[in-house]
Amino acid sequence: MQDISGKTAIVTGAASGIGLGIATALAESGANVVMADIQKDAVEAAAHALSGTNKQVMPVKIDVTTEQSVVDALAEAERKFGKLHIACNNAGVPMHGVKLTDVSLADWQFVIGVNIWGVIHGIRHFVPAILRHGEEGHVVNTASVAGFQNRRGTHQGPYSMSKYAVLSLSEALEQELEGSNVAVSVLCPGPINTNIARGARNRPDHLGGSHVRESDERVLAERLATTGLDPKKVGERVVDAIRTKTFYAFVSAVPADVIRARHRRIEDALNSPWVTHY
Repeated sequence: MQDISGKTAIVTGAASGIGLGIATALAESGANVVMADIQKDAVEAAAHALSGTNKQVMPVKIDVTTEQSVVDALAEAERKFGKLHIACNNAGVPMHGVKLTDVSLADWQFVIGVNIWGVIHGIRHFVPAILRHGEEGHVVNTASVAGFQNRRGTHQGPYSMSKYAVLSLSEALEQELEGSNVAVSVLCPGPINTNIARGARNRPDHLGGSHVRESDERVLAERLATTGLDPKKVGERVVDAIRTKTFYAFVSAVPADVIRARHRRIEDALNSPWVTHY
């Protein structure tokens, strides 16, 4: 059972939603928490609210799509708290309501930049920092139930694609860290009551700048608000996954039958006469 108290964690996308839920739960478990977010004012306000409860938190501005920004955030974390033990690569943006053939190049670059490159940059820089000191550590990458299936009728192909990538990166990282003191979890939430639907409002200038897709975002926002779990519960799920070293950390409503059907379809395809098993 990993003890979180006194450890240092960094959480990306920590100004609101799941990231804030994770940061809060880690702080309540006694961790020092570096709250990193592209929204400087929002993350400072969130950190101020948490530090008012005698928690050790520090806000930093980060753009996870840019390697140097991730490097700088890590340097600030180590300057303030010393060693890094827990990295939560959580920042994410949606891409729902548009058919694959209609998604603009800027939107593709944005969803890949945040959801995939954000995790890659975290793996390339946070993981070596955790391994450096040899103490027990943990990496949590936020995927989604969308990382296991494509939900019919939602046209969220680019989002699902990015979360499949996070799932694969996490599985590979777990294999590579076997025998080390660092464990891995992939967080797979169902609907959570967050403002991810409006994620493109924070699109960095080098990826096309702020953008609002009114109708699609409103539909998604309403669905999350009415069916979504409280993000604080997701934070508690993450703390439990770290303590128990759980790899697949599902939380909230999961389309289990759809995922099982997909896996059965794959298994059936493996029984083809065209295939040899090894």
